[in-house]
Order: sequence, then structure tokens, then C-alpha cells
Amino acid sequence: MGGAVRGPLARELDALPLVDHHCHGVVTADLDREGFESLLTEGDPWPGVSPFDSPVGVAVRRHCAPLLDLPRHAPAEEYLARRAELGGPEVNRRFLTAAGAEVFCVDTGYAADRLTTPEELAGTAGGKAYEVVRLEGVAEAVAAAGVEPDAYAEAFLAAAHRAVGRPGVVAVKSVAAYRTGFDLDPARPSDAEVTEAARHWLARGGRLDDPVLMRHLLWTAVGLGLPLQLHTGFGDSDIRMHRVDPTHLTDWLHLTAGTVPVLLLHCWPYQRQAAYLAAVFEQVYLDVGLTLHHVGPARAAAVLAEALEITPFRKLLYSSDAYGIAEFHHLGALAFRQGLAGLLQERVDADELGLPDALRIARWAGRDNALRVYRLPNLLAENG
Repeated sequence: MGGAVRGPLARELDALPLVDHHCHGVVTADLDREGFESLLTEGDPWPGVSPFDSPVGVAVRRHCAPLLDLPRHAPAEEYLARRAELGGPEVNRRFLTAAGAEVFCVDTGYAADRLTTPEELAGTAGGKAYEVVRLEGVAEAVAAAGVEPDAYAEAFLAAAHRAVGRPGVVAVKSVAAYRTGFDLDPARPSDAEVTEAARHWLARGGRLDDPVLMRHLLWTAVGLGLPLQLHTGFGDSDIRMHRVDPTHLTDWLHLTAGTVPVLLLHCWPYQRQAAYLAAVFEQVYLDVGLTLHHVGPARAAAVLAEALEITPFRKLLYSSDAYGIAEFHHLGALAFRQGLAGLLQERVDADELGLPDALRIARWAGRDNALRVYRLPNLLAENG
């Protein structure tokens, strides 16, 4: 870390074994330039415009190059050549161990065949792995196996119970933000509504994007009893940004009060709206994962400052939401550590926060809040 932040807060966060409560595996195969750049952006690479020429690309060259034995700000060509020289397994080992995460809660629901398994990811990092089940994938597998419309609800529920009953599963996730947005009727749909919607969806096939069935999925998730992760805000071009403001969930959160924890992921540019929900609903938590490595350490404190304006300190969690390239595991952790240390140190220096409180907040956000919400075995006992 830089010389500006080297006090006890920086040392605390540097040494803290993080709980990455939402992430994905990494690619094990060697990547050429096209393959690497396709994973460096949430969009599609454009002719003549390199993702290296973006905030996240600059952050990779600045903060990841030294771990490949390159100078800071190494040109993209040199960076990729050195990455290829070392090979995928060694690159992954360097970045995953540098991230300093002890626990990974891994979403296995997207292109899992291309990526490390949770066990492989954690093994490379020297940590522990748990699984997050993506419920849209469960529903789509039920449809692919063949089911009658009037049997869909029962078949989906049974499949969901089987999925969450696997060893190591600690949460479920929905990507409703990508499929329908959140401006849905908050009420639980009737059996007749589910059957009719299933009739249309099963006839046409494809991804689950029916609003009634998405409502049914969210209500089914509540009944499973595990923490529910919801993507909000920033994502790829499937997102319709005005429809993924998490405050669209307000009425649904009223109806589901007292049930399961709801974890709002990413949140940018709606981190303030997510903070409001965390401040007024007991079951709501948030992170700014994915956002932090895309804005880089230079802007991480600013994003975290907005997220923490009104968020109760037991409600902020750390996640990298790293996918595909191990650089994002390292960069997300670095941005979080530096950003939170700088933000809290600024408040301590202004006498707006006592140092013991700041140290406790740092531990809560980086580790303890996730241990408590996910009721992680062994680690929770170790943490008291």
C-alpha cells in the first residue's frame, strides 16, 4: 500500500483474512489477448478500442503487473507476454494468494465448465470454499429435463431443495436483474398464474425471463431458508439499468420481512439506494463487489463512502465478484482494503470515529459480517 495510509487501520486490513461472500471461479487455460480482454470488460470488446484503455485496464497494469515481476504501468503487450510466459496455473496462484481471502462463497451458475470449481479455487488460494446456487439455472434444468406446466412449481421446488442440500451450499442467488428487472408485482403468484406462465415459457424455451415465474422463483428462494443474493446495478448489457434499482424491491421486502437475509450485490450506481434499504430493513445487507475492481483503488474509497453514509456497520460485506481472471480477485481485495482503510482513517483523523470503533468496523466488513450472515461452520466458532 502507498505511504499515505500506513497506520493501524491499514495494517489491520492488510492482515485480515477476508471472506469473499460472492465470487466465481477463474479460467485455468492460458489466455491470448482476445480471450483476456473479453474477460476484462462487462461489455463486448469493440474494434479499435482495448479494454486496457479503461479504468479497470489501467488498474490491472498498475496493481497487478508487479505480481508478475513487471514494473508498475507495464504496457499491455508486456503484461500479456509475461502472463503467457508464466502460464495460467502460476498466474492464478500468485493473484489468488495475494488476495488474502480465507473463504470463498462461489456462484457456480454461470459457465462453470470454463472455470475452476469452488474446491480448486480455494485450494489454489489456500482457503475454504462454499457454494452459492443460482436458482435460474435450477429452473432451466427442470425445463430442459421435461415437465408439464401444472407440475413445474413442484418440480422446481424439489430440484431447488436437492441443490441446496448438497454439502457446502450456504446461499442461493437470483439474477432477476438480468432477466426481468425488479419492477415486478411483489406478491406471491397463485398456482394458476404459475401454471399458465410455465405453459408459455416451456413452449417457447430459452432462458427463464417470465415475470410471473421470476416472482415465483424469488418466493421459492425465501422458503428455502438460506441467505438470498440478488444482483443489483452494474452488470453486462443484458441489464436495463433503470429497472435494477434495488428500491424497486421495497414492497417485496416488506412482504418477506422476518424470513431470510437478502444480500444486494454490486449496487453501483445505486449504492446509496442499497444503503437506504439496509438502514430500514433488518434482513438487507449489501456489498460493492465488482464495482471496486472496475473503479480501481483510486476510487474505491469514494464508492465505499457513499455506501457507508447511512449503512449500519453490521450490514456491509466484502465481495470481489471476480470472474474468469484471477487478477480480479487480487484487485478487488486490494481496492477494498485500501479504500476502507483510507475512508476510516479519514474519519478517525477528523475525530468523527474512534480508532477502536474503526478497527471493529474493518473486521466486520471484511470478515465477521459474512461469517454471521452465512453461519459458516467452524469459522464462526473460531471468531467467537
